[in-house]
Amino acid sequence: MEIKVLSFAAENPPLSVLVAAKLAGISLSTDNSLSADSPHLLHFSDGLKLHGTFVLLRYIGRIANLYGENAIQAAQIDEWLEYAPVLSQGSAFENALKHLDDYLGSRSFFVDHSFSIADIAIWSGLAGTGQRWESLRKSKKYQNLSRWFNSLLAEHGDALNEVTATFVGKRGLGKPTATKSKGTQASQESKSVNGDVSEKGKAGSRPTFEVDLPEAEMGKVRLRFAPEPSGFLHIGHSKAALLNQYFAQRYQGQLIVRFDDTNPAKESNEFVDNLLKDIETLGIKYETVTYTSDYFPQLMEMAENLIRQGKAYVDDTPREGMQKERMDGIESKCRNNSVEENLKLWKEMIAGSDRGLQCCVRGKLDMQDPNKSLRDPVYYRCNPMPHHRIGSKYKIYPTYDFACPFVDSIEGITHALRSSEYHDRNAQYYRIQEDMGLRKVHIYEFSRLNMVYTLLSKRKLLWFVQNEKVNGWDDPRFPTVQGIVRRGLKVEALIQFILEQGASKNLNLMEWDKLWTINKKIIDPVCPRHTAIVEERRVLLTLINGPEKPFVRIIPRHKKYEGAGEKATTYTRTIWLESADAESIKVDEEVTLMDWGNAIVKGIEKDQDGNLKLTGVLNLEGSVKTTKLKLTWLPQTDELVKLCLMDFDYLITKKKVEEGEDFLDVLNPCTEKETAALGDSNMRNLKRGDVLQLERKGYYRCDVPYIRSSKPIVLFAIPDGRQQTGFK
Repeated sequence: MEIKVLSFAAENPPLSVLVAAKLAGISLSTDNSLSADSPHLLHFSDGLKLHGTFVLLRYIGRIANLYGENAIQAAQIDEWLEYAPVLSQGSAFENALKHLDDYLGSRSFFVDHSFSIADIAIWSGLAGTGQRWESLRKSKKYQNLSRWFNSLLAEHGDALNEVTATFVGKRGLGKPTATKSKGTQASQESKSVNGDVSEKGKAGSRPTFEVDLPEAEMGKVRLRFAPEPSGFLHIGHSKAALLNQYFAQRYQGQLIVRFDDTNPAKESNEFVDNLLKDIETLGIKYETVTYTSDYFPQLMEMAENLIRQGKAYVDDTPREGMQKERMDGIESKCRNNSVEENLKLWKEMIAGSDRGLQCCVRGKLDMQDPNKSLRDPVYYRCNPMPHHRIGSKYKIYPTYDFACPFVDSIEGITHALRSSEYHDRNAQYYRIQEDMGLRKVHIYEFSRLNMVYTLLSKRKLLWFVQNEKVNGWDDPRFPTVQGIVRRGLKVEALIQFILEQGASKNLNLMEWDKLWTINKKIIDPVCPRHTAIVEERRVLLTLINGPEKPFVRIIPRHKKYEGAGEKATTYTRTIWLESADAESIKVDEEVTLMDWGNAIVKGIEKDQDGNLKLTGVLNLEGSVKTTKLKLTWLPQTDELVKLCLMDFDYLITKKKVEEGEDFLDVLNPCTEKETAALGDSNMRNLKRGDVLQLERKGYYRCDVPYIRSSKPIVLFAIPDGRQQTGFK
């Protein structure tokens, strides 16, 4: 008796069965014509059939000796087969990963010390989620699980990649990583950071990219994420933070957080606290937190040494004149002052005197260099404002250009990741380190993340805050981490989106739609469903044969995900419909009332103000397949809750504000819309941050939960990846 054909639905191939057959050397013919709700079938040459994924998997496991050596091991394998489906259950996914990661802390396989169909089931469950697992695997968030997953790839790569390339790609669940059958985990992963798939490539193949850090040694890489505490973390900073973490984990190195706090006019402890909160939100793991201000004494000493060596000088040229001289390559009149004169003015600067306030320290580099960043950059400026950490101890502060190469070297940083907008200043960075006599730090560039209709300049974002165009740095219209998370974005989606961009140096203007599409795929399978009716001009439908007394049924909040829980739905003789729905109904038309059944509308009345009133009869035996209109409804009871549905638009009306263009000229005059609605009584239990779907309306995040009947629940609309059209 031979296996003849494996039958399954095209949209739901049994990946674990296909993998097991491939590894067992069983040649399978496949038929993908079954309907979506049909069980997988294994046909034998004598006409016998076996049904169901795990039945088939156990059968292959037995004939290939992959089902344990005794009854205990077989039972343990069964436990993992029953557990494997949790990997396809949305919000349970990451909890499952943590459980698997903990379990594999000291194990090479799931059962005993040998490879079994338990490993095949879990591996296939992960691979089947496509990019969702791929992004987490690259991030090394679950190191034990990644180690195990990659060890199977290393051992069985050809077979595993052949199956995933054929079936995962066709399901649209992601693109498998092309992995050689031999080689170390590090060498395999080093070529899959930028996971874009070539349109010309074959299904399942992906190009490789050289993204190695220059002269990086395993275990000796030390990186820093260095935000300035002058605002909240935004989506652009997130890319830098996550790439730093990626490389630190890949090279088994260290990552520190350093606050670049050299400008007291813009910085505050509030920003420090919120940046740390944002870093935690992103799941960034770091060794320690440092501050550039920790090194102010050494930086002052270094500046004075450079003055004594004739590598820096004090300049009192007014700022506008200095800028013009730098542009034109004209040396300052102060450039050749004596060391004694420079030190005298340096002391005036330290004292913050009137004379000192007129001066700055500049590096003596090359005023004729075509690269203008090398034309005697400013190293130190006077600033009498108190510093948020150290008060009024100093009257002078180093510039970023001076402090960064110094502190990077002193702190043992091996590689400084910088966005490509700093490219012209790389030569300056290296020259300053050379003049200081410090160890060289390698610079690694990546492209800045730019989003359409979005400003990422902290100066411009601050303008919106100060002019009360938004309600703070966590406003849902803002591109800050706190803003987009408050809007309803899952951090997992943000991480996946950014890691998909990889360490590419290509400048891209990214669409928000792609990010929100990833987010929808994460929230849709698990978020509970509720019902809301727009309050304005809502319409009452009286069901003549409806229930004399209201009754309640308990129904699932998500028909395909038990974890969403249950809700109580009240059925009454009079129910509310939305005005737009009621206006589209004709007399004697049969409609479907969602979660109830069909009804036939028998009468439509309209008063002099255009308000509608409907009467009808229930026809619960009617087929929902024959009706054109599927309507949401709410019972006419006092238990309904008030809702405030908030929708948002972009803050500017132009995809990209060009250099030299004033963003004030493209401000969007209308960026939020508020709609009053009524919601089902179960929404009283919503907590702040809960994500839900309002049937036929979209996805929402609860920003203000139920407090009392007179105060509405505030729900923020979550974009779903479809093109945003704006509103007035």
